[in-house]
Amino acid sequence: MASSKLAEDLRGIVGKANVLDAGVGLHLYGYDAYLEERRPDAVVFVHSTDEVAGVVRACHERGVPFVARGGGTNLSGGTIPVKGGVVIETIRMNKILEIDRANLRARVQPGMFNLEFGNALAPLGYQYLPDPASQKAATLGGNVGENSGGPHCLKYGVTTNHVFGLTVVLPDGEVAHLGGKAPDAPGYDLTGTFVGGEGTLGICTEIVARIVRLPEGVKTLLAIYDRIEDGGETVSAIVAAGMVPATLEMMDQLVIQAVEQSMKCGLPLDCATVLIIEVDGLADDLEQQAQTIADLCRKHGAREVRVAENDAERAALWAGRRGAFGAVARITPSYLVCDGTVPRTALPTVLRKVAEVSRKYDLMIPNVFHAGDGNLHPLILFDWRNAEQKVRVMKAGMEILELCVQMGGTISGEHGVGIEKMDAMRLVFSEADIRAQLKVKRAFDRRDLSNPGKMFPAPREATDAA
Repeated sequence: MASSKLAEDLRGIVGKANVLDAGVGLHLYGYDAYLEERRPDAVVFVHSTDEVAGVVRACHERGVPFVARGGGTNLSGGTIPVKGGVVIETIRMNKILEIDRANLRARVQPGMFNLEFGNALAPLGYQYLPDPASQKAATLGGNVGENSGGPHCLKYGVTTNHVFGLTVVLPDGEVAHLGGKAPDAPGYDLTGTFVGGEGTLGICTEIVARIVRLPEGVKTLLAIYDRIEDGGETVSAIVAAGMVPATLEMMDQLVIQAVEQSMKCGLPLDCATVLIIEVDGLADDLEQQAQTIADLCRKHGAREVRVAENDAERAALWAGRRGAFGAVARITPSYLVCDGTVPRTALPTVLRKVAEVSRKYDLMIPNVFHAGDGNLHPLILFDWRNAEQKVRVMKAGMEILELCVQMGGTISGEHGVGIEKMDAMRLVFSEADIRAQLKVKRAFDRRDLSNPGKMFPAPREATDAA
């Protein structure tokens, strides 16, 4: 529970109805989509940059930690208040402040859902390309915090490629404007530093995002395989042939079966894996692109390639892919999502080794992931009520991350480090690397109040004075 003086000050900033400091409400904001939880001392619902700044100043004056939260979909524990303090809930900051079609920019608040933003742009003929599979519940502020990707990242890049400016509240309550509408702001790239910073450098309150015209046409293919390795080899073959599809997604048999039970998308139940491949661009070129890719799929072992004949068929395929994480609840009540990334050419080997990890720890590990950029999402299935099983799950997850690094990859493609992967940071960074990044954190947040206890393990050697 927050001190009575802090709670009183918070109510003075945002209003009595917008502060929770007791009861079940605190429990509800103590967890996200990861496997841990910590109870905050207070939850504050904010509606503007000024309110965020006021709340942060009140926390800074008292040395109280705080963490920004949006839709609560974080998969690495990034919005869990591990040191208590105040959860600053931004979900009510959900407005589009400006759409500047002449400059292909939009200014948006962080609590807006990806899907809501896309639905607002589409009638105008535009789109925002970063599209996490959780787009119905993921917020743009969360995208910025985790540098999220999604199915379109193969061709169009991740969040940092589409964010040109930010309004942020720094950990002492100061408001700063980073970047802007222009593509190249002078000085340090503080916008790029903030994107992917997981809320450890302050709180984003406005986003200047790139918008682009909707493509003239789209073709969606479903390639069906009897061997998961053939699907992995096809991914590399398509890119090696000079083709860059808008999306290249893979789901294996366990995921397909769960999806079909949930949504009846028309996916085959007897195959080992499927690829969902989408090409977009000029209408005159799409048929040839689709035919070339279909031929490559068959050459590399696809037993069948289907092309969506209309928008309804295309929507059904994507409903299955976007609903895959939720569908696996039909198999077990809980799962840990790994988020390692490997070179595309390593996919067949890594998928075989993930199956070995599954057998070693006696755990089901279905796969659904962004195959085009090698971003794996093995889902390690378990029952959270079984403590012994959870221990095996954590060991299996770390082993998969170690495997990704051994294959030339890294520990996160888009879900972030949070509390899940702090120890895994040493798989890819030296102690000097970690100390250097901590110096950046201290430059913004000397008192370690902004989302503390995330991203970095404690250095093994004494840090230099900052």
